[in-house]
Amino acid sequence: MEHRKSWLTSGAFASFCGTTKETLRHYKDMGLLSPAHQGDNRYFYYDINQFYDFYAIAIFRQTGTPLEEIRRCLREQSAAKTLSQFRVQQKRLEEERRNLEQMDFVLSGIIRNLELSASPDLVPRTAWFEREHLLALPARELEALTSPETGEDEMLIAVLERCRALCRQYALRTDYQLGAIHLPGAPVDQTTISHLYTRIQEAADFPYYQEKPAGSYLYLCCRGRWDISEGYTRLSRHISEHGLQTVGGFYACDLAGFILNGVEENAVSMISVRLET
Repeated sequence: MEHRKSWLTSGAFASFCGTTKETLRHYKDMGLLSPAHQGDNRYFYYDINQFYDFYAIAIFRQTGTPLEEIRRCLREQSAAKTLSQFRVQQKRLEEERRNLEQMDFVLSGIIRNLELSASPDLVPRTAWFEREHLLALPARELEALTSPETGEDEMLIAVLERCRALCRQYALRTDYQLGAIHLPGAPVDQTTISHLYTRIQEAADFPYYQEKPAGSYLYLCCRGRWDISEGYTRLSRHISEHGLQTVGGFYACDLAGFILNGVEENAVSMISVRLET
């Protein structure tokens, strides 16, 4: 059998398919894709139509299907079997997509927080903040889960356990960044918290949902300390001295301590309030 011009060497076929000769050799050894022709020179050649065989294998591979399962599907040539396999892999890819979206949500928040954490200590500034979705736990509900003797660590455990339970119940995704909301008009200090919250990935229809609206916010950062009382004092004074009008409550959240090993010297908290436009 002579070598025809329409036949492709393994190198040419690999280049055409965007793969390597080693991959083709591996597929040949596994019985996945063997050269269609052998010339008088005893060299093996691929037919151009085998591109679609390679393409089918590539689709299977990109969905995470094991090579042995691919070989079985290709040998059986069963539409029902192939359909079933692709449906299984589609569900797996959908879960991977959701996981990637969750990781993008988490990383985007961390990057934004660390950028904000570079702000000077206790210096009020203004910036545009995008909308955030919150799982907001009423302080009175948390009081029922604890006692007056409950320490900060025990309170944190109670908050996280409640957030995790609600996220499981309502299929929510969170980055576990915690914050506190203070009612507008109330004295702004750590004793006037109306809600504790954690960010969630998207809006949700459930009783604990709140939205932190997009807008221009006045904010300041408290660096290297857990006690942020001075931050509330500075922010309130700045609002009064400059005759600023604010909308809604004050938000306080940890920007860096939760990701930088919980050491107080690494702590950076932010207090913010939306400005009336």
